[in-house]
Amino acid sequence: MNTKLKFTCPCHFGLESVLKYEVSRIGGENISVKDGRVSFEGGFELVPRANICLSTAERVLIELAEFKAYTFEELFQGVKRIPLEDFIGMKDAFPVKGHSLNSTLHSVPDCQSIIKKAAVERLKSRYKTGWFEETGPVHQIQFSIMKDNVNIYLDTSGMGLHKRGYRKNSNAAPIKETLAAGIIDLARIRSTSTVVDPFCGSGTFLIESALRGLNIAPGLNRRFSAEKWDFIPKELWSEERKSAISKVDKSSDFKAHGYDIDPEAVELTLDNALKIGLRSRVSAERRDICDFVQEDDTVIICNPPYGERMLEIKEAEQLYIQMGKVFKADAEHPCYIISPHEEFEKFFGKKADKKRKLYNGMIKCNLYMYFR
Repeated sequence: MNTKLKFTCPCHFGLESVLKYEVSRIGGENISVKDGRVSFEGGFELVPRANICLSTAERVLIELAEFKAYTFEELFQGVKRIPLEDFIGMKDAFPVKGHSLNSTLHSVPDCQSIIKKAAVERLKSRYKTGWFEETGPVHQIQFSIMKDNVNIYLDTSGMGLHKRGYRKNSNAAPIKETLAAGIIDLARIRSTSTVVDPFCGSGTFLIESALRGLNIAPGLNRRFSAEKWDFIPKELWSEERKSAISKVDKSSDFKAHGYDIDPEAVELTLDNALKIGLRSRVSAERRDICDFVQEDDTVIICNPPYGERMLEIKEAEQLYIQMGKVFKADAEHPCYIISPHEEFEKFFGKKADKKRKLYNGMIKCNLYMYFR
């Protein structure tokens, strides 16, 4: 097998440049960026390193093939050409899932069936067997068909990388950990930062900021599908974990403070911080936004409540007005606020120094940045 692999990492739309920088830091080569994904090349060591260290990637995929397919026969032959035996053992499980958009082959179940059949035929010819029990480790095959262009991947992550292991419970409208990490990167959080979230919810911004401030790899406390795969040496995983642990900055001055009007949210934040071992760096208490005071040398990062019904939207607008009164939002007191409200600045009372379009799930938002 080629000692170089090609990787693709999906990410939230709007965070491609952040993920590209992360990939360059872990040693990715020949990096290219498309909407919602970053591709790169590297050795086997990048499988554990990318999974453990990347904070804004949704998952780490090995790209197996890319080709055009207008017919099921072309799809079948394209998959059958892939040297799957280099990756999938005779007893390994290899389920198939994926999506198709704006393509001639638009039926996802049919595409799944054809790809599975082609994979079976390829492996039958290599392993000289007519039956696969698929009782071994899962090697999830993923496909993406867009405008008749087919990409076939192996998913090395398993659960999405936003599952860091600390947020077993969350409140009604949590922000995804990978999106929070991207916003924290844009806010330039460092080991000397003090981050404040006046709407802390389940504590995602505070905990992701603490991970960044202490240089703790986000995937250090979890496991990944590819750890069970035979073609990736086991020692690579232990080496990359040891390396990540050695880089933790225990001397960091980082602190995070959260506030919320809901006492259950406060408890949730403290509980989640305790789960990941950051309780000494993260504090939270019940406080109404009307009583909030932004102290010097603090950075506000928040996802204020918003609604879809008219009454909820009106309440959110009143909240934005109040935020404008208590947030200083200047060079000494920077603020980073994500909101889907197109007229947020009008109610907040101040034009953002910079705006960035982001997607929180399927909701189009803007990150309003105040730092001048």
